[in-house]
Amino acid sequence: MKSADYKKLKVDNYAVTRDIVNFDEQTGNIYKSVVVLSKRANQIASELKEEFHERSQEFVSSTDNLEEYNENIGQIELAKYFEQLPKPTLLAVHEYQNKDIYFRDPEEDRFND
Repeated sequence: MKSADYKKLKVDNYAVTRDIVNFDEQTGNIYKSVVVLSKRANQIASELKEEFHERSQEFVSSTDNLEEYNENIGQIELAKYFEQLPKPTLLAVHEYQNKDIYFRDPEEDRFND
């Protein structure tokens, strides 16, 4: 998913108190749910970091001072855009609550074989 897709999601940019009972419905265990959320948040953070790095490469060049000033404005705008995106943990919680995350438990797979 691209950062533009994350921008379109209706996710609060701040932490919200949530009912902990709802978090173990999909996994049957609150700790497994936390692991799923943390792994997905890490994936999202990696995706955003990679996209930011790719888009910031446009501004890398050896030029004179006036052009460097204009490029700095572009870098600042890019940084502001990524700062306004919801945090990866909030995005992961949103996906988890909407059942948009696919996960499997390797322990259960091992016992089912």
